[in-house]
Amino acid sequence: MSDTIADVKKVAVVGGGTMGNGIAQTFATSGFEVELVDVEPERVERALGAIAGSLARVAKKQEWPADRAPEVLKRIHGGTRLEAARDCQVVVEAVFEDLGVKRDLFQRLDAAAPAEAILASNTSSISITEIAASTKRPAQVIGMHFMNPVPVMQLVELIRGIATSDATYAATAALTGRLGKTPVEVNDYPGFVSNRILMPMINEACYALMEGVASRDAIDTVMKLGMAHPMGPLALADLIGLDVCLSIMEVLHEGLGDSKYRPCPLLRKMVRAGYLGRKSGRGFYEYPETPKKA
Repeated sequence: MSDTIADVKKVAVVGGGTMGNGIAQTFATSGFEVELVDVEPERVERALGAIAGSLARVAKKQEWPADRAPEVLKRIHGGTRLEAARDCQVVVEAVFEDLGVKRDLFQRLDAAAPAEAILASNTSSISITEIAASTKRPAQVIGMHFMNPVPVMQLVELIRGIATSDATYAATAALTGRLGKTPVEVNDYPGFVSNRILMPMINEACYALMEGVASRDAIDTVMKLGMAHPMGPLALADLIGLDVCLSIMEVLHEGLGDSKYRPCPLLRKMVRAGYLGRKSGRGFYEYPETPKKA
């Protein structure tokens, strides 16, 4: 692998949603130049606005000098064209959890990014091996699964596809360290480690609610006070997004072929109703401050 990868200075982040925003902010805060790409100018502007608001909160909480947050924001350049990745040494994809969408994007990134660049996916459950197969550089494709909220959470799961090279893993692990985060090596199995363990717990909490074992508040209180979890599984599902939880459970169910991963019917029903959690204003709990969206 080229020596330029060992000294990454500029990265591209594709996807301006919650995860993409957090990843872009984290890189910029750590001194990297960032190209933030999304499909529409309005989404880019919304993403930059969200990052500016987040940086203002961090600056106040951590008592940054007055000029630090504006300087961090200046390192993030928004746009709608993948050609922005042409001089980036690493590209991190953070788009919707759909294999077809990701394969199409990685095929285009393969053409747009420099030949020596690493292409990373923030996928929370989809096979890195399958994503990498859509490129001509599968040895340089890796999973880089950040946790939400990205600026706060220390863990990054680094997922090796079947073709991911040792050099790619080493470079990505070093990059993760430069972000002040802890890399953990994981092999390419459905759900990896984090979601293979977390999502069945959330799914089982949905079953407990559906079957009338206890109320939503009781279920969450048991897990918070009895198991020392900072947040109950139903509240956590609302934070993650019920559609995301359902998508991951479907990946686990299909990929592992075990009925214990069958998505709860209540979870399916709520997603069909548009009750997606915090982002839609209603999930297992209500969020009146958020406009309801189908």
